[in-house]
Amino acid sequence: MAGLRLIVGLGNPGAEHLRTRHNAGFWFADALAQREGARFGFETKLSAETAKLAVEGGTVWLQKPTTYMNKSGVAVAAALRYWKIEPEEMLVVHDDLDLPPGAVRLKFDGGHGGQNGLRDIFAHLGHGRFHRLRLGIGHPGHRDKVTPWVLGRPSVADENAILAAIGEAFDVLPLAVRGEFEKAMQSLHTPRAAGA
Repeated sequence: MAGLRLIVGLGNPGAEHLRTRHNAGFWFADALAQREGARFGFETKLSAETAKLAVEGGTVWLQKPTTYMNKSGVAVAAALRYWKIEPEEMLVVHDDLDLPPGAVRLKFDGGHGGQNGLRDIFAHLGHGRFHRLRLGIGHPGHRDKVTPWVLGRPSVADENAILAAIGEAFDVLPLAVRGEFEKAMQSLHTPRAAGA
């Protein structure tokens, strides 16, 4: 399978959304750019902030849509067209209600699970054949509480758990960039021994 050429972090723009659960994808993108010493620049034609990374000897684009979450597909479709990247060469990083804080999972294809950013990307691409990195944010327990939950700030413990999950994802990112997704999944999804 082809390696990664585009990593998209999903979130909502604006300072008021910065620390919310729904912006876990942005947390990932910001942390990755910082780690790689890359700077984001605004690309009007792509409705996004973008950065260029050199990972595993290749160029990987990093994108944060500046549309709101439910319009993420606009920016993603524009980036795929502009850089001539296939959806299979893309990793979309997003918050996931179905996983507890601190859980992180790689996935290819499948449904959007009600995640509005994914839903819009599906609408623009016509399918879901791309890689996802699911960052668990936990579930409030009732569907009526989901909107304030995702748009709210996590507790300090939950935020630390999400940031730790992002760190775990960084450990397997080189494998994913090389196209070794099975290895990356195996490593990421295998429980670590306490203290390891």
